Amino acid sequence: MASLKEVKNRIASVKNTRKITSAMKMVASSKLHHACAAIESMRPYASRLEQILLRFNNASEGSIENPFAVEKKEVKKVSIVLFTSNSSLCGAFNANVIRAFQKKVAHFREQGIEVEQVFPIGKKAAEAVKKMGFELKEDFSDMLDHPSYKKASALAIQLMELFSKDETDQIELIYHHFKSAGSQVLIEETYLPASESSVTESEAETAAPQTSSDFIIEPNAETVAAKLIPLSLHLKIYTALLDSLASEHAARVIAMQTATDNADDLLQQLNLTYNKTRQQAITAELLDIVGGSMQ
Repeated sequence: MASLKEVKNRIASVKNTRKITSAMKMVASSKLHHACAAIESMRPYASRLEQILLRFNNASEGSIENPFAVEKKEVKKVSIVLFTSNSSLCGAFNANVIRAFQKKVAHFREQGIEVEQVFPIGKKAAEAVKKMGFELKEDFSDMLDHPSYKKASALAIQLMELFSKDETDQIELIYHHFKSAGSQVLIEETYLPASESSVTESEAETAAPQTSSDFIIEPNAETVAAKLIPLSLHLKIYTALLDSLASEHAARVIAMQTATDNADDLLQQLNLTYNKTRQQAITAELLDIVGGSMQ
């Protein structure tokens, strides 16, 4: 059995650790509040744009030609955008993204498709990508430190140029979608070529009041699509960035709350052990005193 001094030192150590995890939980909670506010202020705009695109596609006669919506006949080269965090202590948040990335790379290689370039958003993603032997041409970790639409738009332009110049045939996104503070869903989706809006007509009708879909398109459908589709692609990167940030903070809140609860349980056990050890020491001293007095 450990000595009183060892148990006392362990109690002090656990108390200090608990203070750290509790403080980190409060910091993460504050950041999560700001991240949620950013998402809530952006989602109405994103939802309305998706509804416009959906109704625009339904109202247009025939398919609208756009360079970002054209599927390549044969996919030989793909690029992947990977969203993680810059720091750790957020549970399995980073591990889940990296595991999904590794599986996707293995899947493409089995099909004979080359992963041409990886865009890691976050230091943890950059570390994982380097370990897998990919060359990093640019660091995007600052996007998480100071998230802004301007930086997300710049990345979107870079990705769109790669696709339009046929330097890559397909671009994939891997990130966490923030549903609530207790639920973050790992998303793997195709960014380019751009597909029809993921919002169904029933969702569009629910989210917005009834409006006529008989549009008068000026000057023509191709010109309007050339403006709307790039705008939606820019917004998609920014949405994924905000989703990933909010999911990271939510995961860290849960992880630090769990660590704090475990520290409380451990403190209770250590205090019980300390009291038992102290009582045994007192009993042993009393027995020695009684035994000595009887001799």
